[in-house]
Amino acid sequence: MTPRRIPQRTAHRTTVRPHGFTLVELMVAVAIIGILAAVALPAYQDYAKRSRVTEGLTLASGAKTAVTEYYANNGAWPTANDKAGLPATIKGKSVDNVQVGADGVITVTFSTKVDDATHNLLTLTPQDKDGSLQWACAPATDKGVKPQYLPSECKTAGTATG
Repeated sequence: MTPRRIPQRTAHRTTVRPHGFTLVELMVAVAIIGILAAVALPAYQDYAKRSRVTEGLTLASGAKTAVTEYYANNGAWPTANDKAGLPATIKGKSVDNVQVGADGVITVTFSTKVDDATHNLLTLTPQDKDGSLQWACAPATDKGVKPQYLPSECKTAGTATG
């Protein structure tokens, strides 16, 4: 008897699919991220500048109280920080100075974190309305803060802030 021949099995070749992403897929993902960043960064920068302007209003609130008290006690507006009982310099992270000037007008000077030196002033003007004081918040006529950075209570020139 002759030995029976067993057919040899040939190894099946399987195609191994590489794991991971192709270069094109990665480039598309990077492009999408780039587009999102290009839209998000300017919006975030405006948000950050608006929050810095709000810091200026917060620092000015103490000056508003001092000017109001001075006016109530003396019947006239203070013309400087020291007359209103305030320190000569009031500073913050984004605020270079809060200054009381003629007619009790409070001027907030922002640092370059808000904008350049040509757009860095905000004024708060007191108004006596039949014995009730109201404050008009507006960008200074010269070197005023840009409108897109103003808080809602200052969006319209001469808006009363209370």
